[in-house]
Amino acid sequence: MSQFFRLQSLFVSLVAALAASASAADDAKAQALARKSDCLKCHAVDKAKDGPSFKDVAAKYKGKPDALETVTKQITTKPKVKVAGVEEEHPAVKSTDAAEIKNLAEWVLSR
Repeated sequence: MSQFFRLQSLFVSLVAALAASASAADDAKAQALARKSDCLKCHAVDKAKDGPSFKDVAAKYKGKPDALETVTKQITTKPKVKVAGVEEEHPAVKSTDAAEIKNLAEWVLSR
């Protein structure tokens, strides 16, 4: 019986390690797209700049069923935003690949 539990524990550890490595790859791709799209010019992960931090964005939409749709729309449609009291167009992400865009939005919401 104890051999079964050791195998089960090994399996759970292996699945967790694979999930972590897949997540890291997604994080790397999201960060690369954020850099390519100049998102980090106005945003940071954990502090406000000209735009809100990704942590603040994640907190704002936490638990909301339309969070992914809302963030995706924000990064793809060039909506008007206020920066230092001046209204300007929010730049769109530099990608047309739906999977890349979804990954970036999910990454922002996971901060």
